Amino acid sequence: MTVYSFNQGIGWASSGVEYAQAYRAKVFADLGVDAKFVFTDLILSENLQTLTSNIGFKDEQIIWLYQYFTDIKIAPSSYTLEQLQASLRYTEREGEFETVNERIVRLRFPKEDQYATVYLKKGTSDIVDRVEHVSKNYLIRKDYYTYTRLLTEYYAPFENKATVYLRRFYNEDGSTAYEQVVGPTQTLYRFKDQVLYSKNEFIEYFIKQLHLTAQDILIIDRATELGQAAFVAHEPAKLGVVVHAEHFSDNVTDDNYILWNNYYEYQFDNADEIDFFITATAKQKELLERHFAKYQGKSPKVVAIPVGSLAQLHQPVTSRRPYSLITASRLASEKHIDWLIEAVVMAKQHLPELTFDIYGEGGQRQLLEELIAKHQASDYIKLKGHHDLEQIYAQYEAYVTASTSEGFGLTLMEAVGSGLAMIGLDVRYGNQTFIEPGQNGYLLEYTGKKDQKQTIDRLAKAIVELFTNVDLAKAHQASYALAQEYLTSEVEQKWHQLLGGMTNA
Repeated sequence: MTVYSFNQGIGWASSGVEYAQAYRAKVFADLGVDAKFVFTDLILSENLQTLTSNIGFKDEQIIWLYQYFTDIKIAPSSYTLEQLQASLRYTEREGEFETVNERIVRLRFPKEDQYATVYLKKGTSDIVDRVEHVSKNYLIRKDYYTYTRLLTEYYAPFENKATVYLRRFYNEDGSTAYEQVVGPTQTLYRFKDQVLYSKNEFIEYFIKQLHLTAQDILIIDRATELGQAAFVAHEPAKLGVVVHAEHFSDNVTDDNYILWNNYYEYQFDNADEIDFFITATAKQKELLERHFAKYQGKSPKVVAIPVGSLAQLHQPVTSRRPYSLITASRLASEKHIDWLIEAVVMAKQHLPELTFDIYGEGGQRQLLEELIAKHQASDYIKLKGHHDLEQIYAQYEAYVTASTSEGFGLTLMEAVGSGLAMIGLDVRYGNQTFIEPGQNGYLLEYTGKKDQKQTIDRLAKAIVELFTNVDLAKAHQASYALAQEYLTSEVEQKWHQLLGGMTNA
């Protein structure tokens, strides 16, 4: 049996979907399940292996759609600047070397009016990620490297800008594995024995090359560009769908009609073809089952399996820092970190010792830095960046979140696993799963973005209340008790039951 989990892309600031997959990879490894994680996006910013290994995937677990048809392995970048210079006949062509910055160098060939801009792997001084070749001030090609040259993009001027018209993917010996022809309205994939005329056909062809059996399972984590191909080509393997987010729109759903989340609409409309759906929480499982019955008259198999797990509960090594708050997430608008900053500034007036550390990276970092500076709060509110938080959570007394939608909330699980008291908004599903009012913290009324000031006020009051009127030792123990259900042994058992039921069906 092999379990294939399908996703689109991955980056440095990965979403909860990628982290959920990384957790799943560890669970499957512990269960002895052969697992592959398939990425279907064209990822060219850097070597895919750099990104997947960053969050804990093993190289042998990864399949990249575009690399699958070559014999080049998923592996760390190791192609050196010296190797590149040799391949370009740098000395023979009387090349000149220029350092642009710590990650970019340029190899110039003045006699030919050409140069090559070399982008180095982050954190290295001589490992090549990609090279852009310019001739007579025109970009003509880009080469991408891992331990060898993986692919080349060819460019030509179109409407006054360099436009890619061909991608050539190589084997280890430098021969062409296949080509992607890029047109203004259509992209096709050219192999030695056939031509595929769309991304959907390309994915369908890939799935067929897996030679799936009735013992195999396909799990869809993101269905964009994949859904139709998976439905057509997966048999005889079983097909499952993971619901990572809210599955419907509350505002435009009534007794007669439901508006599904457009990321899941195709799968829900074809629920009869799905062998199982997975939700991250029991609360969403129950609601989704009611929705299937009410709006479609269907009762597909839905199971609740946490998208993460806790290897163990973490006790503080030393005393928790008094009056300390932590949050951890992507620095994205939907996480409303700005609300938390405003609330902490207000609470600080009543709690002089209060501190707030924000972990994570994302597009709103500069905005948040400016907001902290505006309130002159940099001495007690810190942007800490991306860290492994496993041993860090237990240094704090409480976790606070202002996210208005969490399908699960890996950081919430990790926080209760370190015994933190919790503050969050009363929204589905993660907060309602990991916060028990009166036991380990506060679930606060949320009436929508239009009442942002009221929400911030509620957050500030809850912070003050938590540190002045709550028995934090009892709240910490309540979180530990709640976290027991999410220990890896418990989650592994849930997966074992599901996979066993599918392969024996």
